[in-house]
Amino acid sequence: MTQSTLPQFAQLTIQGEDAAKFLQGQLTSDVTKLGLNYQATALSNLKGRIDFGLWIKKQDEKHFDVVISADCADSLQAHLKKFGAFSKFDTSAPTPIYPCVLDGVPTFSHKDEHNRPADTQAWMQASLATGNYWIVAATQGLFQPQELRLHQRGGMDYDKGCYLGQEVIARIYFKAAPKAFLHYVSGTGEVPAAGDKLEKIQVVNAIAIADDDINGNGNGNANANANANGFKALVVARPEHLADSELTILDLPPALQADVARQK
Repeated sequence: MTQSTLPQFAQLTIQGEDAAKFLQGQLTSDVTKLGLNYQATALSNLKGRIDFGLWIKKQDEKHFDVVISADCADSLQAHLKKFGAFSKFDTSAPTPIYPCVLDGVPTFSHKDEHNRPADTQAWMQASLATGNYWIVAATQGLFQPQELRLHQRGGMDYDKGCYLGQEVIARIYFKAAPKAFLHYVSGTGEVPAAGDKLEKIQVVNAIAIADDDINGNGNGNANANANANGFKALVVARPEHLADSELTILDLPPALQADVARQK
């Protein structure tokens, strides 16, 4: 994966008297519980599928910073303008923000020192290993939040009240369960693109396995021969379809190994 194809991200600031109320009616997470650390969340459509995968933090009760894949930033602005037409808040123009790993946790930084391919590679590796998926333009509207285990990462709240897609999402949670859901895998061959299907298995994100991974160094510096070593990916799949595939299932963190169904 070259520098030009590495994922890029943008930050938008949503600020104003009605910012919290508006976001509470849009996002899967409870805005009142946000803090100064980025929380993964989602903005879904009326079918209960994620149109925008976001990370959000609250500077104060009227000021929120949102990070999104750069190729989704313009459509997010259009969405905010449409649905927030009668709410009192302002949305800033998107500004670049850089993915990096700090204290072992994938996060974002405005510092130029983190605007390096090595930082982005390290962020992607850490993100796949921790289930920190990223929605890009090619995967908008493909996945339901529970399929991506967002509820197991604190990004969904089933008691907060209404928001976009809430009826469908709540119905799946209380009356059913996704048959296909997020897994961390490795495979051989070329790196699939986000949104690709490996027969009945849907790719969310994938990266090349670098020589350093194979040698145990794992410093995130993929080279030109990395594709020959295969790939690692987050995929949404039924367990039985994974069992029939040639992919190797890797361990997600313990919290993301639990059953995706409602714990009664």
